[in-house]
Amino acid sequence: MSAAVIPLQKAGGKPEPLIAFRRVDLDLGGRPILRGIDLEIARGEFVCVVGPSGCGKTTLLRLLGGLLAPTGGEVSYAGGPVAGPSANVAIVFQDYGKALLPWRNVAGNVSLALEAAGVPRGEREARIAPLLRKVGLDAHAERFPGQLSGGMQQRVQIARCLAQEPTLLLMDEPFGALDAMTRQALQDEVLRIVQASRMTVLFVTHDLEEAIYLGDRVIALRPHPGRVAATFEVDLARPREQLATREAPQFLRLRRALYDFIESAER
Repeated sequence: MSAAVIPLQKAGGKPEPLIAFRRVDLDLGGRPILRGIDLEIARGEFVCVVGPSGCGKTTLLRLLGGLLAPTGGEVSYAGGPVAGPSANVAIVFQDYGKALLPWRNVAGNVSLALEAAGVPRGEREARIAPLLRKVGLDAHAERFPGQLSGGMQQRVQIARCLAQEPTLLLMDEPFGALDAMTRQALQDEVLRIVQASRMTVLFVTHDLEEAIYLGDRVIALRPHPGRVAATFEVDLARPREQLATREAPQFLRLRRALYDFIESAER
C-alpha cells in the first residue's frame, strides 16, 4: 500500500496551514538530528507522528513548542515564526509523575496554568471546576498526585493544559506508561475533548494502532538523520470506537502499511 498524502489547500483565498515546517534542519552537539523537514498541518487536524527510536519524533514536537530552535529552515505557527514557548501551545508529556507538583493537590496543579496566565485568584476556582469535570476528576480535586493512579495523574496534566485554552496541543507519548484499558479510555477522552474544543493536535507515539485510531493523518519518519518518509491518510469515520474502528478493513490495511514501513526503516 502506498502512502496517501493529503493535499493542503492554500490558493484562491483558502486558509493557510496553522503549522508549517519549511526545510527544517536541526543539529545537536555537532550531530545531525533532523534534515529537510517539510510538513504542513491544517487548523483542527489531529496528526500523529511515528517512526523507529531515534528518528526525531520528540525533537519535532519540541521545535514546534519553541523549546528548541532549528539550525536551518523555519518552523511557523499561525503565519509567524516560532521563537519560543507560547500560551497558545500546550504540551502533555509522557512522564506525568514529573510533570505534576507533588505538594499541590489536583486543583492546585491545574491552577498553575491559570496563575501563569495572570488569572485573578478569585476567578480560578470557577475555571478549574469545569475542567476537572471534563476529564472526570471533579470528585478528586483535593487529592494529591501521590494518591492518584497513573491514568488519573495524566488526566490532571491534560486538564492543566486545557486551562491554557490552547489552539495547539502537543502530546509526547502521553499514554505510553499506562495499562491497556486506561490507555484506551484516555484515547477516547482526548478525542472527545479535542472534537469539542476544535484544537489542533500533534501527537507523538510508538504505538502504530494508537496513531491510526486517533489521527486524521500519520506522519512516518526515518532515522539517521530524522526525515519525513511517508504520510498516511486515515480514512476512518468519526466518532471512533475501540472495537468497531479497529476491526474496520481500512484500519487493518493502514496497520499493515505502517508495520511494513517501520520494519523497513529499522533494517
